[in-house]
Order: sequence, then C-alpha cells, then structure tokens
Amino acid sequence: MKHLLRPSQLMLFLLLGALGLQPAWAQSKALPSLGNSEGISLGAERKLGDRIARELYRDPDYLEDPVLDEYIQRLWAPLIKAAAARGELTTDLQERFAWRILLGRDRSVNAFALPGGYLGVHLGLIAVVTSHDELASVLAHELSHVTQRHIARSIDEQAKMTPWVIGSMILGAIAVSKNPQAAQGLIVGGQAAAIQSQLSYSRDMEREADRVGYGILADAGYDPQGFVGMFAKLQQAAGVNDNGAFPYLRSHPLTTERIADMQARLQLNSASPRASGDMVQAMLAARARVMSQNSVEALKAWTQDGKATSPQAQAGALYAATLAHLQLRDMAAAERSWQRLSQLTSSTPEAKRLTLLLQAEVAAKQERFALALQVLEGLNQAQLPRPELIATAQALLRLPPHPARASITQKLREQVTQAPHDAQAWNTLASMLALQGQTLASLRAEGEAQMARMDWTGAVDRFRAAQDWAKNNRLQAGDHIEASIVDTRLRLAQAQIRDMQAER
Repeated sequence: MKHLLRPSQLMLFLLLGALGLQPAWAQSKALPSLGNSEGISLGAERKLGDRIARELYRDPDYLEDPVLDEYIQRLWAPLIKAAAARGELTTDLQERFAWRILLGRDRSVNAFALPGGYLGVHLGLIAVVTSHDELASVLAHELSHVTQRHIARSIDEQAKMTPWVIGSMILGAIAVSKNPQAAQGLIVGGQAAAIQSQLSYSRDMEREADRVGYGILADAGYDPQGFVGMFAKLQQAAGVNDNGAFPYLRSHPLTTERIADMQARLQLNSASPRASGDMVQAMLAARARVMSQNSVEALKAWTQDGKATSPQAQAGALYAATLAHLQLRDMAAAERSWQRLSQLTSSTPEAKRLTLLLQAEVAAKQERFALALQVLEGLNQAQLPRPELIATAQALLRLPPHPARASITQKLREQVTQAPHDAQAWNTLASMLALQGQTLASLRAEGEAQMARMDWTGAVDRFRAAQDWAKNNRLQAGDHIEASIVDTRLRLAQAQIRDMQAER
C-alpha cells in the first residue's frame, strides 16, 4: 500500500529493461484486461515465493515475536475465511500456496505481497495503526494481490526469466527499500523509461486490490472505514518514507483518489462507523514501535511516557516505556512503569493479559524465572495460547526439574502438529526434549526448525546428526519411529537442495 512501486514489480521491470525486453502488453498503449491469462503456474509461483522467503528468513530484520505473531494471525484468519467464502480464494490456491506472514523490524509504514502466498509486514505499519480494522485493511489489500495473482500476471512469457533470477531481483528490491542510495545504481539509462511504460498496469492492479480487499474486509466482520483511516496514515507517512527522488517509480493511485473511492463505497454501506482505537491496540502498537527502533537513543525516547490524555494512549505510552527500560536493562524503572500500567489495565481482560505477559518478560530478563512461571501459570487456560506456551517453556528451560515440563512438552508437540512451519515452537520443543534426555527427538526437532525456515543445508546437518546418534546409541521405545521420520525428512531436505542447485 506504499506509494512506491511494489518490490516484486519494480525488480521485474528493472530486469526487463536491463535485458532490453518488454512484455507484450507494454508494446501497446492500451491497458490489458486484468483477466489476462496467468504468466506462470501455481507451482512455479510457489517455488519462486519459497526462494524469496528462504532468504528473508535469514535477514537480521526477520522477527519471531509470539505476541505480535498472534496479533497478526488473529486478524488474518477471518480474512482468509472470507476470501474463500467469496470465491476469491480458490481451494487449489488455498492448498498450494504458503499463506505465511513474515514480520520485519523495518520502521517504514509498509506491507508487501510476495509470490506463492507469502506476505511481509513491517513493524512500522503496526506501530502507526490505531485500530484493528486499519491493519486488517492492509492485510486484505495484500491478500487480494495474491488471490488475483498480480505477480504471476505481470510475468509475460517473453521475459524468459528463471525463478532464481526473478527471486534474486525481488530480494534486491527489498534490500534497496532499506538503502535508498542503492537504488541510484540500479535505475540508470533507458531502464527508467522502460519502467515508466509499465506503471499504469500496476495502478490498475492496485485499484483491483482495493476493490477486492474492501469486500473481503467487510465480509470478515471488520469496519471498512479502516481503509479510509489507513489511507490517511499512508498519506502522512509518504512525506517520511518518500523523498521524491524517483517520482517515475510511482505505481499506486494517488492516496487522495483511493480515499475518495473508499468513501464512495462506504456511502453505499449502511453500517455505521465504529469507535476507532482501543487499549489493546495501543499496547501492541507500542510494542511494535519499540522493537522497530532499538537504538539507545530511540529507546531512551520511548521511556518518556509523555502527557497522554486518554487511557488508551496512557496504556500505550506505559507499555512502550516498560519495554524500552527493559531493553536498556534499567530494571527498576521497568518495574515502576509496569506497576502503573498494571493499575491502568486491571479492568480490561485482554489488556490485563498483555500486561501480565509483559511482567513475565520483565521477570525473565531479570533471570527471575520462578516469578515468570508463577505469572504465566496465572494466565494458563484450558487451551494455552501460543505466547503463554512459548514463554512458559522458556522459563522451564531455566529452572530445576519441574512437574510442568511433561505437559508443556506435550503442548509444544501439539502446536507443531497444528502448525508444522512454526520454527520457534520447534526450537523450543527441541530444547525441552534435550532437557528430558530425548536426544533423537530433540535433534529431529532442530532439523524441523531448519526446514520451517527453509534452511535445507542446516536441516540436512541436523537430520544427519540424528541418524548418527541413532546408529551409535541404543534406541528406546518410540525412537524407532523418530528414526524413520528422520530418514524421510533427510531425503526431502536433500531433494530440496538438488532442486535449488538445478534451478541455478
């Protein structure tokens, strides 16, 4: 939803320009129908997305945060369900694409869709939204880019590019977004003209994503007013994110035009606007702000809770101050901020839950793991939510043998069964199993964590280590099954490496 050309589109057009090629639809001034046949198959697009995602997992800015991950997934699930119910998301697309969201520490206000059902969300985006509806509108927009297969439809058969080359160029664009100076070296000569000739096609894609996303958002139970609120924030952020150095790269319709379009749609919708913003949203936005700007200077700025007037703003400021003090290792100040936050959120259940999770985080940072466990046990429910589960396991790993180890290990097993791509849960499970002397299962879990992050070489290393252990040690009950699974997963990881090498 950013005003600059989407990274995937940018690098496609750059590469076409560098090769002296133009898609067939660029050879005529007339825009193509957005219903044109797709340039690549579902399988090829998924492979391309896998290539890009594998590199993003290695990016130092990639973030695994249970609290923010849970927040995004809660917003995402109703959108997927609504898209399927509307017929925008076909069964084939739903089954064959990844549908994973990767969080990045980037403080820019942005999100992006990648091939194969991968989405990226910057913490800077979460930091500025004031309602769940606004963030959901961005996710709905990006989801629509995927369901309408805009990336596949941008790749013409004449381009003759391998997925490896396209993926490398998309990754280059993402890197450029973090270092604008690098763009100057890429955008030279006739390439700029080649890019300019494609922009109107991209604008039509953005309009389509707005239109389809609006319907998905409304059907998912969110307030469509979130689109208008988000566009207003993008308009404000444009002055910060965009220095105007490359105006010919603009692909999105002007924000004012998009706001007007959404307002016209809202007039046809009889639903009345909802109150924007709440305490939970303010606290989650505060978490994103602090985690996206973790320099000492920025952290010190967040410790100043200011003169917030509303309870929501006060909760956000105190949450940010507590987390910033924590990262600065000023534990006494963190305790003081947390105490004030606790008093403010005591009557709001979900806000109270986030406050107690933060208390456990503070206690763990102080190496008071018994206190962290005590706080988390007070939060336990019949179905332990993922943030509590990960935090509880991490506390148990630092404590002497505890009766809860077995049950938490079982819950971690259930988590990775339901979400086999949850690398953080696999790593935590590996540590718990190792602590309980289940070496083979632990090594296998380490390999699964590498598989989840698409580090095939790392996975091969862990699975081979598991095979070696099995050969050199007497297997216990259940180990034979684990050994068989290890053999199968090793072959799969090796096949992935062969495929990757062949495509190069």
